[in-house]
Amino acid sequence: MAAAKKAGGTIRVTQIGSPIGRRKDQRQTLIGLGLNKMHRTRELEDTPAVRGMVDKVKHLVRVEDPK
Repeated sequence: MAAAKKAGGTIRVTQIGSPIGRRKDQRQTLIGLGLNKMHRTRELEDTPAVRGMVDKVKHLVRVEDPK
């Protein structure tokens, strides 16, 4: 997550872990981020709300700066 510490702009979030066997709120957080299948990538606005969601499922996603 250190790569995307820039304030403002966007971050690229990729799902790398499966929600199978995880708590329901973690599954719902992935869906809220637009990630519901493995290896799906979304570019999201870098806001505190999005950062909080990413932090909740940090073991299931990879965060990068957009290219």
